[in-house]
Amino acid sequence: MLVNSPIQLLTQQKLLLQMEYASEKEAYEKMTQQMGLGRRLKRGDAWWPLSVGRSYYNSLNQPCIEITRNSDEDIEHNFEFNRPVVFFQKQENGIRFLNIKGTVCYAEPDRMVVELQDMKHASELQNTDNIGVQLFFDERSYKLMFEALDKVIKAKGNRLAYLRDLFYSHQHSERFSFADIRFPWLNRTQEHAVNEVLRSKDVMVVHGPPGTGKTTTLVEAIHETLQRESQVLVCAQSNMAVDWISERLVDRGINVLRIGNPSRVNDKMLSFTYERRFEAHPDYPQLWSIRKALRELRGQRKNRGENYHQKVERLKSRATELEIRINQELFGEARVIASTLVSSSHRLLMGMKFTTLFIDEAAQALEAACWIPIRKVSRVVLAGDHCQLPPTIKNYAAMRAGLGKTLMERIVENRPEDVCLLQVQYRMNEKIMEFSSNYFYDGKVESDPSVRFRGILDYDEPMLWIDTHGEDCKEEFVGESFGRINKTEADLTLLHLEDYFRKIGKQRILDESIDVGIISPYRAQVQYLRQRVKQSQFFKPFRHLISINTVDGFQGQERDIIFISLVRANDEGQIGFLSDLRRMNVAITRARMKLIILGDAETLCKHKFYKQLYEKTYHFCPLADQQRSNDGSENQR
Repeated sequence: MLVNSPIQLLTQQKLLLQMEYASEKEAYEKMTQQMGLGRRLKRGDAWWPLSVGRSYYNSLNQPCIEITRNSDEDIEHNFEFNRPVVFFQKQENGIRFLNIKGTVCYAEPDRMVVELQDMKHASELQNTDNIGVQLFFDERSYKLMFEALDKVIKAKGNRLAYLRDLFYSHQHSERFSFADIRFPWLNRTQEHAVNEVLRSKDVMVVHGPPGTGKTTTLVEAIHETLQRESQVLVCAQSNMAVDWISERLVDRGINVLRIGNPSRVNDKMLSFTYERRFEAHPDYPQLWSIRKALRELRGQRKNRGENYHQKVERLKSRATELEIRINQELFGEARVIASTLVSSSHRLLMGMKFTTLFIDEAAQALEAACWIPIRKVSRVVLAGDHCQLPPTIKNYAAMRAGLGKTLMERIVENRPEDVCLLQVQYRMNEKIMEFSSNYFYDGKVESDPSVRFRGILDYDEPMLWIDTHGEDCKEEFVGESFGRINKTEADLTLLHLEDYFRKIGKQRILDESIDVGIISPYRAQVQYLRQRVKQSQFFKPFRHLISINTVDGFQGQERDIIFISLVRANDEGQIGFLSDLRRMNVAITRARMKLIILGDAETLCKHKFYKQLYEKTYHFCPLADQQRSNDGSENQR
């Protein structure tokens, strides 16, 4: 059957999302039942042992508890705002799950605040030994996506139905007509994009390749939109992306109200969150006193008296009145309401409508998630780059059938006239950008003169491929969770980083804060590299300048020097998910001045992308040179 109508396509999306839901639920159950606690801890999906701290009611009157991870291991975790968790007790014969669930309020590297369902659970946790916590299956996010899809499918004769039919068709969108507004501080393509956003009545896409100033353009577009509208909704897939755009808007002098807590907990980030603003309101102490009195009244099992219910109702009424007044002021003053796509369904935003929705990093969001906030708005502006990281999908069949196709990709495909490509990049040496531009952006992205020839050493090659082909440099499989590892290649990576540092000079690195990113697609390789750097005396003075992470972990970041360890080395030419070229586009475009790739050319160059990349870089094979040198020595002997 040919699937072509919006209703059919969205119904298909719903079926594929159900496959993904079933797959993720099965993976969670498998992890809980079969995977040992040690592996869960290493994956960053669990904390044990814990110290259970104070319990309290937060400004939203929710019972919360503080917990701290007691571990010497430097493992990045996957806990973040709004993710569900479950507590367990470690026993001699395994673990026992407690009937205590919660939601993460915010998480630091080793400290977390969890919202509980009942304050009784807090005292239970405080009085239980060997407590741990792990991520729970996120039923709520799927429920909200299914609800959004149902509403879009059923929409008739309203703005939501109009946008649905428009996004899935080639019909012309409506536009205002006015002369270009000049923004001298933007380049020509950024200025054009802002003007196109302002002209659009229905939809516009700002396509921002690496380093082209997508966030700068988006902030300017939001600022200009606020000259015409009283308030806008700004969303993104991840808390980190919401934090980034919110921080830039605050720096621009815009009053932002952040729904939910930031992924990086510091005073600046917290200052524009709803919770912190609510607590800072002059009426909050009075509200807190009333809530405290209510809790004390409800806690009285005896001597409640004849007027008990009247007192409770009077206090509840006064608390509700104060809460409504505070919320009206906070939301009335805010020019931007910022949240993740899923958190846009928060009870605080219930019933609210906006003219314009801005979705940042739209190419990383499932289409169903985008429809959650679209239900509240009249027009949509999407920003991102569908040639970089795609959404994370666990079910391969669902991905192949089209679940990975984002709303942004669909609009780019159906409506090229509603897309603005930013074409001047300010991050990379021209040679680093050139390959990405030609392969992914039809050669349309050019380097600004200020960065075109940037480098660290004189007469240095900006791009270098160190071919790790050799008998000793083979990949090992270490489990589904961590993928693969290539220890010889990891050691070579650090050896060449040490050599490059010696060429630059220790003092210059420290004086100029020359920073380095080491990227590997595989978590096992990342963890091994981190251990080796931690153990190295040579790197001790530079550790604050060295970041090691997966490709996903480096999204949105940049470094002076980037090393990429590709890991794969086998006789069959199998490269697994390295064939997802969008991830490699992210990896190679993190470098400002120097890019060094380590990988087995014989394995990787069977793929045309890596063959072209290899041919465009200066390359050599140290292991082969070493072998030739050893053979020469044998012959001499």
